[in-house]
Amino acid sequence: MGATLSLGALLAAQLSGSSAWSGMAATMSTLGAALVAVPLARLAQRRGRSRSLATGSLIAGSGAVLAITSVAVDTFPLLLLALMLLGAGSATNLQARFAATDLASTQFRARDLSIVVWSTTIGAVLGPNLFGPGEVVGTALGLPPLTGAFAFSLIATVGAAVVYTVGLRPDPLLTALAAREVDPFGGTRRGGLAIVRANPQARFAVAVIAFSHATMVALMSMAPVHLRDHGATLTLVGLTISLHVAGMYALSPVFGALADRLGRMPVILLGQALLLASLAIFWLAGESQTAMTVGLILLGLGWSASVVAGSALIAEAVDVHDRAALQGFSDLSMNGAGALGGALAGLVLSAVGYSGLGLVTMVLAVVIVVWSVMRGTAARPFVR
Repeated sequence: MGATLSLGALLAAQLSGSSAWSGMAATMSTLGAALVAVPLARLAQRRGRSRSLATGSLIAGSGAVLAITSVAVDTFPLLLLALMLLGAGSATNLQARFAATDLASTQFRARDLSIVVWSTTIGAVLGPNLFGPGEVVGTALGLPPLTGAFAFSLIATVGAAVVYTVGLRPDPLLTALAAREVDPFGGTRRGGLAIVRANPQARFAVAVIAFSHATMVALMSMAPVHLRDHGATLTLVGLTISLHVAGMYALSPVFGALADRLGRMPVILLGQALLLASLAIFWLAGESQTAMTVGLILLGLGWSASVVAGSALIAEAVDVHDRAALQGFSDLSMNGAGALGGALAGLVLSAVGYSGLGLVTMVLAVVIVVWSVMRGTAARPFVR
């Protein structure tokens, strides 16, 4: 997903004839992830995680095929549709973390979830290195320039669909439903929005994930622009973003273990403290490249702690028959908040600079901290 998103930005500029459209790659991918989050969650509730995750992977695979086709026929709108379909891969990866919680014990639920999140580190490191091999493969297959990596995406998504279909047995969600004597194919269930309206813990957990993601996307998306404007080389920009991504994923099992040992709320507060520390650095020392690097690492760590603990809280906020609906709504909110944060960040950056952006986004973290204190650090999960 990381490799194709970067290539999508290049192809968007190429097919549209203007670099101003390059940002549409991330926008359409995020929009696609948001649009399929709830339908995939409903499919999981009705037919199981295996079918839902396999379906999401195949949708993303069809996006890879369309991306190659769009370049071959030189059609920009078709590329936008392809990128939207590829966004289903991101939504599928997000929902895969919840599959790890369906049969997990309360004692290890956050740890199990965090291991799935951690695996993203492997893709984040390997993805950008597929550009060169992708071009070699694309040339051998007679594909248009810059589309070879999409062939890897097709292989990866089809492979993932096979693993989900064959390897995810027994289906964790259907097994959990059966264990609680809930008919997996029937019964009255609530939608995610209805759950959030009625359940304070669900509402809080969704807000933690959405606000933390919006904060991270807003600062991370503008960081390359800010660094380049202050004289950073492309090599330094790439290294800084890589360290940020490592902060997002590499230590997620640590935060998962802490959430199991200390509780969800203390780790959420730790995550918000890390976010606030990073934002304070951006506000006070955003002109320094060293400070930017430290701040982006802390930003990634804060995101990781907040999302891992918040996701565990999501899994425990409702009983198993409503779990998939809430998880789908949470992913929808997360992607929507990220898209909004990225879109508004450019306007804020133009108005008050990167230091001002850090100060403005502190509001989101402060809201979660105040909300956490009001809830009390001894909040008990609904499902044990």
